[in-house]
Amino acid sequence: MRILTATFMMLMTAFCATAQTTNQQDSTWITEHYTKVEKSIPMRDGVKLFTSIYIPKDSSEKHPILFGRTPYSVAPYGEKFRNFWDTHWKYYMRENYIVVMQDVRGRWMSEGEFVDVRPFIKDKKTNNDIDEASDTYDAIDWMIKNIYGNNGNVGVMGISYPGFYSTMAAASGHPALKAVSPQAPVTDWFMGDDFHHNGAFALMDGVAFYLGGFGYPRTTPTTKGPVSTFKTSSDNYDRYLQIGSLSNVTKLAGDSIKFFKDMFAHPNYDAWWQARNARVSMYDVKPAMLTVGGLFDAEDCYGAWNLYKAIEKQSPNSNNKLVIGPWFHGQWSRGDGSYLGNVKFGSRTSEWYQNNIEIPFFNYYLKGKGNDPRLAEATIFFSGENKWKTFDQWPPAAAQNQEIYLQPDGSLAWRKPATANSFSEYVSDPAHPVPYTEDVHFSRTREYMTDDQRFASRRPDVVTFETAPLTENLTLAGPVIADLLVSLSSTDADFVVKIIDVFPDDFKYPDYTPQPARGVGGSYPMGGYQMLVRGEIMRGKFRNSFETPAPFKPNKVEKVKFTLPDVAHTFEKGHRLMIQIQSTWFPIFDRNPQQFMNIYEAKDSDFKKATIRVFHDAGNSSGVILPVVNN
Repeated sequence: MRILTATFMMLMTAFCATAQTTNQQDSTWITEHYTKVEKSIPMRDGVKLFTSIYIPKDSSEKHPILFGRTPYSVAPYGEKFRNFWDTHWKYYMRENYIVVMQDVRGRWMSEGEFVDVRPFIKDKKTNNDIDEASDTYDAIDWMIKNIYGNNGNVGVMGISYPGFYSTMAAASGHPALKAVSPQAPVTDWFMGDDFHHNGAFALMDGVAFYLGGFGYPRTTPTTKGPVSTFKTSSDNYDRYLQIGSLSNVTKLAGDSIKFFKDMFAHPNYDAWWQARNARVSMYDVKPAMLTVGGLFDAEDCYGAWNLYKAIEKQSPNSNNKLVIGPWFHGQWSRGDGSYLGNVKFGSRTSEWYQNNIEIPFFNYYLKGKGNDPRLAEATIFFSGENKWKTFDQWPPAAAQNQEIYLQPDGSLAWRKPATANSFSEYVSDPAHPVPYTEDVHFSRTREYMTDDQRFASRRPDVVTFETAPLTENLTLAGPVIADLLVSLSSTDADFVVKIIDVFPDDFKYPDYTPQPARGVGGSYPMGGYQMLVRGEIMRGKFRNSFETPAPFKPNKVEKVKFTLPDVAHTFEKGHRLMIQIQSTWFPIFDRNPQQFMNIYEAKDSDFKKATIRVFHDAGNSSGVILPVVNN
């Protein structure tokens, strides 16, 4: 064992030394071949936005501009360069792009007031009608006229919140903007993405993000970030149980975090939230669009799929492409994308994407370099079989919705059950919520999106259904729809539905090494692994309307039907399809008091146990509608 450990350490040391040497070479090349300039660019209302401009010293040709807008700072400020050499931006600098980074309005060194996911204004009448689209237009207009040596073509790219600003760039309408890539874009913070899923508050991410520093106000332009007073612990499950109800979260936030106050004042999907749906801006989109996301993105799994679909519907003549890989949040821009957690994907998917899709996309539309990439409408990686596939539409035309039904004996079948008055019952106790992962963590993991769900199968407050070993491959391509018939002993509850791939008992990866008896070292035991393929939560009171919630009638059978984000996965022959249903998923989502009320105002004493019944009989047939592609 000591020999193995020593060998591993030697390999890791060599790997890190190689990576460090490569980064040093890239950083030296960039600083020798680029000039950095800082400017405050005026917007139409007079507010100036701080902008860092990196210009190639090569003057043999004119260069395109690649533009990124961020609320996270364009630091470092002054003479030092941004560490482009640690990301795939370095490849664009090797291509002699002019790289421009801008602090958005009201953040860091830019003037003005910051507004989270600032609503798009369709009909702007005066110079005071500003939004992120107008700020992008004004910035591009200034750059085209004032940056020496540019070729008149601009591209915009950003991941996560900068992905939202990329979406708004596409809505700007500037004629110089030729290509845009929103990546894991913040799109709708009530329906999906970081803050809510189907109205359920993303507790761990929301609190850690805003109370961790982002939400604190900035009174004047500054190069220094806020200091957070929010204390975490080594066990995030225990920490958030201690915090308790969301009304206690508001006390932790205090009066200084405006977005928290606004969000808690709008518990339903009202006009305030609807105005912050980025999709409302996606009409008459002109630039070439490359929307990118990750199958296993714990933060913005919703955004990429649904932004792409909105553009398809609202701008049917646009050049709109979709790429989804087997990635965590932003993994396509860093790392090799060959695995996530315990699950392996068989190839370096991130590097393949960079070299074959993203860089050729921008090179063609901004530099006129290479042939028309003629990207497929959708380029999607299918986990399970670990293959890239291309489609001329998404979801693919070949995908047919087929409902698989929960059976009284805990199995799944393509036919409705024939028995009468059959249900599975569990008690949901907010004091002992189902954890999102088996392990103890300091903060939310990205790996939970493919985690082993065996721990949840063993809990009495999780009901589990599974098929027999499959006799042929089962491929799913598109959104999954949970179609449940339930009753509650209370007036509200949440419903979590998980789609799981159960590996054969003898499954192992080729490089498997057995774990020692005490479970330290060696490979994770993949035999019988219950891989989370997709999970989603639904706040029960929104089952009929997100605008107008309604209580359940105790002990009455009611339908809860909701859509999970798209999947692209093949359950291979010999594997099993499993469905788990539960009513807590903590602390990635807040707990429902299981009483109909404004949950933002709930007190600790409001949380009650509830008995949940999920029906599976001839008259009330619960199931899951799967987008099946026949192989």
